[in-house]
Amino acid sequence: MNDLTSYNARSGKLIPVWTLEVQTLPQDTDRILDAVMQVHPLSFGRYQRNASISGVGAETARPEAGSTTTTHVDGFEAGATETYPVVELKISIERDLAVLEKVMDAILHVHHYEEPVIFVREDWASRANYNVDSDNPNRWWNNGRGLPDRIG
Repeated sequence: MNDLTSYNARSGKLIPVWTLEVQTLPQDTDRILDAVMQVHPLSFGRYQRNASISGVGAETARPEAGSTTTTHVDGFEAGATETYPVVELKISIERDLAVLEKVMDAILHVHHYEEPVIFVREDWASRANYNVDSDNPNRWWNNGRGLPDRIG
């Protein structure tokens, strides 16, 4: 990907980030976010604790002999397939190795797996030039609909 540091549109700019995508149980997302918040604010513009959580899907694997599944689940045979519910939790942080190490340590400490599936990507995130009093008719405070209904 091109270096986008010189991108500076009237609407905003782009900044280099790492996106972390963590596969986890649906009920564990808050625990992971709370742990990360102990070492990083997960800021996006003027908001903190920013994350996206996918809808529930499925993850599947075949544990090998000597895995924690074959060690801790009585009668589980190595090579048998297991499938569980999963969501993808996405967060972004600045591209700073020391920050990445702290965030990864926090995630790995509270994750339910000994070998969680975590993808780290180099991305560019938008940062808008905005005015909280904007009269843009598309903004939620001007569009007649307001904020969407909260789910949590």
